[in-house]
Formats: sequence, structure tokens, C-alpha cells
Amino acid sequence: MSSIFELSPRCLELQKRLTDFVENDCLPAEDIYESQVGKGDQRWKVVPPIIEELKAKARSLGLWNLFLHKGYPEGPGLTNLEYATLCEITGRCPRVAPEALNCSAPDTGNMEVFAKYGTPAQKQKYLVPLMNGQIRSAFAMTEIAVSSSDATNIETRIDRVGDHYIINGHKWWISGAGDPRCKVFLVMGKSDPENESAYRQQPIVIVDAGTPGVEVVRPMTVFGYDDAPEGHCEVKFTNVKVPVSNIIAGEGRGFEVIQGRLGPGRIHHCMRAIGMAERTLDLMIARVTDPSRRTFGQILARHGTIAADVAKIRIDINAARLLVLSAADKIDKVNAKGALRDIAMAKVMVPNMLQRTIDLAIQAFGAAGVSQDFPLARFHAAARSLRIADGPDEVHIQQLARFELFRGDAIREKQEAVKARRAQILANNSKL
Repeated sequence: MSSIFELSPRCLELQKRLTDFVENDCLPAEDIYESQVGKGDQRWKVVPPIIEELKAKARSLGLWNLFLHKGYPEGPGLTNLEYATLCEITGRCPRVAPEALNCSAPDTGNMEVFAKYGTPAQKQKYLVPLMNGQIRSAFAMTEIAVSSSDATNIETRIDRVGDHYIINGHKWWISGAGDPRCKVFLVMGKSDPENESAYRQQPIVIVDAGTPGVEVVRPMTVFGYDDAPEGHCEVKFTNVKVPVSNIIAGEGRGFEVIQGRLGPGRIHHCMRAIGMAERTLDLMIARVTDPSRRTFGQILARHGTIAADVAKIRIDINAARLLVLSAADKIDKVNAKGALRDIAMAKVMVPNMLQRTIDLAIQAFGAAGVSQDFPLARFHAAARSLRIADGPDEVHIQQLARFELFRGDAIREKQEAVKARRAQILANNSKL
């Protein structure tokens, strides 16, 4: 990796330190974490105590708030490329490791919004406690009544009345909203629906979780998993009143804010997914080479189909990693907007690769693969939903097609130039 992409000595040291932390602390704590999640009516009231122990240790090791790239004074000074390599390591333990580092979604994206667009007062009230790991947050965009993959469809109203905004809307799949530590929402809606630009109608406003009119209706489940205590919730905002000082960046700038937030966030998701794929492959290899597990007189790895699956998975993981790191590198060089094509390719390729990898591993495990005894079933739920989250495959594929097809005129011009040059050479008795 370092021979292809330039990584600082500090990043390489962080990789070693983080690998040790994930392998020796986070992974062994997974079962403890799950056992400490609340049961019954305590489901959304209890935070597993082990996570606070892990957070304290991560902070003492200098593994804290690694996500804010070097453009922010609040961050540790890493590039997007360097942080992407660390995301892969945390992806091996997706339920525990990212939060232990204070680097889990949606907080990372929300903290970047506050860091980039927040006023001094907003940073003091929200960014500081978020970066200290004292509170958590949610980003409320997706809506229950419209196809939110086209964010211009959003219907939530954010109307200015005097010195306040009044918010009315019905959201769902709001990650983090169920967490008892969730103290702030960033809410996207429409304040200027008559604006001639469909991308200048939306602001984003800050809503304190305890504001009257904010109702967490229910947690949603992903293939049966509720992901407590954070959850992905249906949330209603009914006549929610916030001061105009709660606007982020200004009216009509919601799309600008979310594009800056989603680009790096998609890369973070993809690199964590690659970490999940690597762990999945490790689990599969351990299973199929186990001498105690034999079918038709030989270990599973001796069967041609299993061996071929392992080889294909390795090819897919390595190819996906290079694509994502290339996209992260491009973000560093030309910013997220300039890297849209690369981000879209990664966002399509990686979740599909992960889903195929997990499916093959489950097949090798047999019934155990879909059970609670191994993480593959939960991984599969995450992989499948990632093909929808942060923009479904179809949106990114459509965007990629536009990028490619836009080159049509230029390609034809080149072809005509080659044709003319060929004729010129033939007219000159095949001499250049």
C-alpha cells in the first residue's frame, strides 16, 4: 500500500497502534458489548459500559478523532487517504471499534459540518462535546413519504417566523436517533420551495433533541437487527421551534453542506466495508482449513469450488481497496466535488463486493453462517443496506454513466482526426 500511495510515518505508526488496539481490545470486547446492550424497556436507555472503557483507552493511545483531515485545526492532521487506511482496520470490528475512536457515523459527518460551517457559538455548544465523546448526534434527511434518493423531493418545511424557524416533517431511517446520548439533530428541509433552482430550496438547521415537537416514533430494523442503542429511527418534527441562529451556513445551502459531508463519508464507509471483507475472508479461511471439518473425506479447502471462491475474494478485495484509496487520494488533491466520479465507482463496487464475499463465506459455513454464533449474518445485513445508504447503487451508476457518455463528442472528434491522418498517410504513399 505505501509503495503505491504516500503515507506519512505518523500514519504508519497509527496503523500499527490501531491494529493492536482492534485485535487485542475491540474484537475481544464484541460479545461483552452485545451482552450489555439493554433488554426489554431498557433497550434504548442503556449504553454498554465497555464502550466507555474502550474510548478511554483509545484516547490514551492517541487514537481519537482521527477522521477530521488536516484542513481542520480541530483534527489530528491526517489526509483523507491516510484516514481511509485506518478505517479499514476499524472495519474489522464495525460495532465497536469506530465508536471507541469517536469515529463512527453519523457523528463524524456531523462534526465535519460543525467544523466547516459552524459559528463559534455552534462549535462551542455542539462540536466540543461531540469531539470529547460526551454526546452523540443524528442527521435527519430521509423521509417516509417521498423517494429521498432524490433529495430535491424532501418535503419537510423549515419556515421562518420572526426570529425563529418552525419545522414540520416526517423522517425515517435517522441513524443515532435512538441513542440516549443523542442530543442534537441536523435537519434538512425546504424553506424556499419556489426558488427556481431545485438545489437552493433547502437549508439545514440545528435542533436540540429535547426540543418540544421532536418525537422519536420507533426504531426501524435492518433484516431484524435494530442496532441498539443507536438505532435507525422514524422521527416526527411537529411545530418544532428553533432560533434563526441555528441555521447551518445559510438558507439555500443545504445541498452544498450535504455534498461536502457525504463525499468523504462514503469513502469511510467503503474502507470499513473492506475491513469487514478482510475479516470475513479470515473467518472463511479458518473454517475451510479446519482439519476437524471434512466432507467426503477431505477438508473443505480441498474442494475446488471453495478454493476458487477464496481466490476470487482476494482479487475482489484488493481491487476494491485500490479503487477506494485512489478516490480518497483524489479528494485530497482536488476536493470531494472533483472526485465525484471516483467516489461513485467506489460506492457501487465495494458494497457489492462485500455482499458477494459474505455470501460465499456463509455458504462455506453452512447453517452456522446465518446464526448468532458468527458475525456473518449481521455483516450481511450491513452490506446489503450499504447498497442503499448514502445513495443507492442506481443513483451512482446513473451519475457514472453521465460522466462517461459526456465524452462522446470528444471521442468522435479523436476518431475523425485518426481517420483524417490515416487518409493523409495513405495519400503520401504510406509515409509518415
